[in-house]
Amino acid sequence: MNRILIIDDDARNIYALQAVLKAKGFTSLCAASVKEGIATLQQHPEVQVILLDMMMPETDGYEAIQLLRHLPGRANLPIIAVTAQAMVGDREKCLAAGASAYVSKPIDMDLLLGQLKNYLSV
Repeated sequence: MNRILIIDDDARNIYALQAVLKAKGFTSLCAASVKEGIATLQQHPEVQVILLDMMMPETDGYEAIQLLRHLPGRANLPIIAVTAQAMVGDREKCLAAGASAYVSKPIDMDLLLGQLKNYLSV
């Protein structure tokens, strides 16, 4: 099963991503905060990829990547940074922080699905 964890504080983003992913045959879980995302990940070891919003209150995506990477057995879990920050250097900053890949908002779903295929057995 191709299970994806979406960590995003905006319910509209979660809804839109879940709808597209479901239509493409993916199963997704969602979390509205990094803390909730970590708890969800610990409860669901079958998660294979994380879609992480980089601009969240409390814990931003850069700090979240470090927290997620330090979870036991999760150091190599693919994390796709999803962000509205699309300025020169933002992609590199996300990758340098430990993201596996980067997608800017508004999300090009073909690009995202292509990246997911790199990490999942589809």
